[in-house]
Amino acid sequence: MATQEIPAPPPGKHDAEIERLFGAGGPLSPAVGSYRPRRSQTEMAKAVAQAIADQSTLMAEAGTGTGKTFAYLVPALLWGGKTIVSTGTKNLQDQLFLRDIPTVRAALQAPVSVALLKGRSNYVCHYHLERTLQNGRMTSRDDVGHLREISRFLKMTSSGDKAELAKVPENALIWNLVTSTRDNCMGAECQYYQDCFVMKARKEAQQADVVVVNHHLFFADVALKDTGVAELLPSANTIIFDEAHQLPDTATLFFGDTFSTSQVLELCRDVLAEGLSNARDGADWGKVVTVVEKAARDLRLTFPQDIVRLSLPQIAPSSDFFPALQTLKDELDGMIAVLEGQAARAETLEQCRVRGVELAQQLAAWKFDPKAKVDAGAEAVFWVEAYTTSLQLHKTPLSIAPIFNGQREGVPRSWIFTSATLAVKNDFKHFASQMGLVDEPSKSWPSPFNYEEQGILYVPQNLPDPNSLGYTDAVLDKALPIIEAAGGRTFLLCTTLRAVKRAAERLRDEFEKRGLNYPLFVQGDRGRTELLDQFRKAGNGVLIGSQSFWEGVDVRGDALSLVIIDKLPFAPPDDPVLAARIEVMEKQGMNGFMHHTLPEAIINLKQGAGRLIRDEGDRGVLMLCDPRVISKPYGKRIWQSLPSFKRTREEVEVIEFLQNMDALAAAEKAAS
Repeated sequence: MATQEIPAPPPGKHDAEIERLFGAGGPLSPAVGSYRPRRSQTEMAKAVAQAIADQSTLMAEAGTGTGKTFAYLVPALLWGGKTIVSTGTKNLQDQLFLRDIPTVRAALQAPVSVALLKGRSNYVCHYHLERTLQNGRMTSRDDVGHLREISRFLKMTSSGDKAELAKVPENALIWNLVTSTRDNCMGAECQYYQDCFVMKARKEAQQADVVVVNHHLFFADVALKDTGVAELLPSANTIIFDEAHQLPDTATLFFGDTFSTSQVLELCRDVLAEGLSNARDGADWGKVVTVVEKAARDLRLTFPQDIVRLSLPQIAPSSDFFPALQTLKDELDGMIAVLEGQAARAETLEQCRVRGVELAQQLAAWKFDPKAKVDAGAEAVFWVEAYTTSLQLHKTPLSIAPIFNGQREGVPRSWIFTSATLAVKNDFKHFASQMGLVDEPSKSWPSPFNYEEQGILYVPQNLPDPNSLGYTDAVLDKALPIIEAAGGRTFLLCTTLRAVKRAAERLRDEFEKRGLNYPLFVQGDRGRTELLDQFRKAGNGVLIGSQSFWEGVDVRGDALSLVIIDKLPFAPPDDPVLAARIEVMEKQGMNGFMHHTLPEAIINLKQGAGRLIRDEGDRGVLMLCDPRVISKPYGKRIWQSLPSFKRTREEVEVIEFLQNMDALAAAEKAAS
């Protein structure tokens, strides 16, 4: 039987215009110094323009180097109407707002207004800054200096965005005292309401044609209606998610519910301060809060270990946890009763009462029969996470698809989901089922890079089982000769923080022993941006990191020639949410490993592998140290999802490749 040829789709409404804009003589070329037309970029722009014209959904995977940002920005700025662009991190948000959008807007001479919208904790709050200046509740000498800088900044800034104040580190504790939260914002009652930076940012976003947000903000808003996105959504014609592979995790975080003992302790701190300053004679405030604080701390102490993650069925019914939980509920209700009697005396006391009631409602909603196992009809997983000083109670949806589909219903608009890693071997099933996008159109465009020439994929021989005791050391034994051949210039990406720590200890010793002068950069020693800047400057550094360095990290050129991945990034088997999801899948007759765990690991691995070749001139080695890639039947599916590098298992070939690479680079330098 002859195969039927599928007719080519009819040309899109804006195809001819896109060919002109992205072509050699088009306006993008002079605007971007290194711009060269790329077929995959042009084709992706056509698909995005068509989805915008049809008000339809599109999943678009574009390999590294395609230039996907311009491929969605050009159609969005020209034909997208009111557009929300949501990206993975605040850094990428700033890059879009400060660099990419202005470049495209200028090249196209598009008369669109653009606004940046972040969560409220990014904006200095006039009221809380003044209160902190008066109270002087400083915890360190650094805080005093930082506070002075923030006061000065307030007088000069028009946005109030803390990202503009580089002198105060983003994670400095002082920010908690000079920004507002949803709980302690005074709203329209505030004397500074007219000057409020959060309100100003929201107003600008309402009026702008294009608004740049991040995924956390988008989903926090959909869940909490507190970040200004809720007001934007009704009028938006186009919604674009960049780095869309992060959406399932982010949405799960916000569509769930988390109660933390640290929220209770913060409330107690505020109740004491407000009670003493506004209703000193109304109650013995010290006593009122002490019993609640004790109940919160006692609940944490029902788990003796430092860090715990347990689903409710894993907690023994005889555990002290259940009575301690009841005690906290009772004591919190007692404090709320006192606040109810005093709330009329001050707006701030009323706020404390409202916060207390919300926390009590969260606690009441966290009820579950510990004897019942999760079943296919269950919609949420109840689980506990203990940290060193706090305990969190989570209620997490088993699937976000129905909730997210609810968000997408209603007004017709286009939804674009794009990333370098949405598919497993061109199959979008996994991402689509997580997000409820089944049967929606999807397209993949390959990277323009010549991976066969530019890189080599090396899987070392004779490695032990990845779960064996000395595995990290065995990886380092294989890695050291390659790191040396590469002259440093290495990313070592680990799947656990324990492996990061062990690798840092061992490499420090080995470099000293062998007289290798490679600067070592270790996750946790400094902030991510600072580590990367120093790594780039060093030119021969070795950077060791875990999850946060697997994606969104761009090091072009000679500073990075070797990416080592210690293990396949399978999710930890003790993850309560994952375990519950797999249990439900298996009840539905699916294979949890093949349908969920493996595709998830492949998408993660593609992100890590994508760190190596960032430019047409980049060359290097991807060293994948997990023997399961070769020994397990599913290994082939992993190989086939990675870039088409030349492949080897021979160390000598890898060392030769690195040496030739350097000789070639030296020759090119001499010729230029």
